[in-house]
Amino acid sequence: MKRTIVLTLVLALGVVAGVAKADFVFGTPTNLGVTGNPSDLDGSPSISADGLSLYFTRIVSFTMSKADIYVTQRASASDPWGEPVKLGPAVNSSYYDGEPSISSDGLSLYFGSQRPGGSGGADIWVATRATVSDPWEKAVNLGPAVNTWSDDVDVCISADGLSLYIDSFRDGGYGSTDIWVATRETLSDAWSEPINLGPTINTTGESAPSISADGRVLFFSDFFDPRPGGQGDADLWMTSRATVSDPWGEPVNLGPAINSPGIDAHPDISADGSTLYFTSDRPRSAGFAALWQVSITPVVDFNGDGKVDGADVLSLAAHWGQNYPACDIGPTPLGDGVVDVEDLRVLAEHVGAELTDSTLLAHWALNETEGAMAHDSVGDNDATIMGAPAWRPHAGAMDGALELNGMTFLVADFVLNPADGPFSVLTWIKGGAPGQAVVTQQSGANWLMVDPATGALMTELESGGRNSEALCSDVVITDGNWHRIGFTWEGSNRRLYVDDILVAEDTDVALGACNGGLNIGCGKVMSAATFFTGLIDDIRIYNRAVEP
Repeated sequence: MKRTIVLTLVLALGVVAGVAKADFVFGTPTNLGVTGNPSDLDGSPSISADGLSLYFTRIVSFTMSKADIYVTQRASASDPWGEPVKLGPAVNSSYYDGEPSISSDGLSLYFGSQRPGGSGGADIWVATRATVSDPWEKAVNLGPAVNTWSDDVDVCISADGLSLYIDSFRDGGYGSTDIWVATRETLSDAWSEPINLGPTINTTGESAPSISADGRVLFFSDFFDPRPGGQGDADLWMTSRATVSDPWGEPVNLGPAINSPGIDAHPDISADGSTLYFTSDRPRSAGFAALWQVSITPVVDFNGDGKVDGADVLSLAAHWGQNYPACDIGPTPLGDGVVDVEDLRVLAEHVGAELTDSTLLAHWALNETEGAMAHDSVGDNDATIMGAPAWRPHAGAMDGALELNGMTFLVADFVLNPADGPFSVLTWIKGGAPGQAVVTQQSGANWLMVDPATGALMTELESGGRNSEALCSDVVITDGNWHRIGFTWEGSNRRLYVDDILVAEDTDVALGACNGGLNIGCGKVMSAATFFTGLIDDIRIYNRAVEP
């Protein structure tokens, strides 16, 4: 299984928050490789706005009552992290000091400490400096407006410096610890009394908030008391809102590709939204727990043709000014609810660049010139040709193609279960006849086929309920010309496309489940009448709803 997930969960999150979202994918989590002793516990990362300094907490040799704040630096985003340096006595004391949050200008460092002089067991403190080259001045307590008699610990300062998110054990919460926010009108004003973020976010024991630069996405963990629906002892979650004035949406778990069976906590989102840093005790951690990161990448190949070019720019332009999910890719991590210059800026960075699309589960380019195998360019699901292959290296719509003669077809192993979530299947064909099939699933449904009566594109993918039926278009695809045909389902609507034009659509909130392999060029039961006659090229299967 690919160690990536599509943020289709963000689509659901966007619904409750009142704003649609684009598709984004998480990469594979990687250890930052920050050096330390095998028994150290490194956690609570806070990345600087330029991405070159990372502040974190180090607990040495399981001495939970003592921790210090360290910083590791790098010359550029592509360089490895340097040897960690412990901050001096202006920041660290002989008590527990940790959970740092560096301001966007790098001049204020907020953190939790159990040192004397506060209001309770642990308080929020801040150290400042005149410039990033100056030493830190002696830390000061934020005072009783922010701190209470109880423990006030993890902290996150917003990019504009006007909101301070903390988790606290104070009275008036919904769980063992809750996330609260204090605000101020200007950088010179005092902090207000913190306000609880409410029961949508706070349930059992939420902690370690991290707010995106635009203030619309909040990451957090359930470290102190795991909430229902998680993967392990502590998980990473996220919630969003349409604007900073709107309520937070229902939190969504980041899923098993990010969260391990153990502890995953203390998230911190980078200023550009491209990387999520966090703490984990998963295997391959340098010590008892370590610092990890995972990339967040927008899906920029809107039409699923394997490249980012003018067609994608035109798609973006066609939805300019709209709240259109598929093109809302900027700013990262989750867009802003409108297609505008922010999305064009992100798309421009990818035009002409080599494309890696983690939502593409299988791709048979059919560019071979010999042999009985059609290779999957993105995975290990090579298809076997049953019968005599007839490769046509220069006759394809994209490059080469495979010609099927009504007796030859391809078989491939299981790729996806249609019932599991959004997906798309796209391919080029030339030829065919009524009743013939293009892509089908064994023991399942005919995904793409030709209507036996009209020669038009149709699909038999449906829920299997009492009122469900095939979806048929009126567009004939057996006229001897090349056609790009496709089926997409985003979780509620079935859509058929011919030559990148929507030709049929209806509502279907579920599809029949099937874990069978695939047939390419014949029906699901392999009856003689369903064998395809003609050319087929460039078959793609995505675990997202592509808009051709």
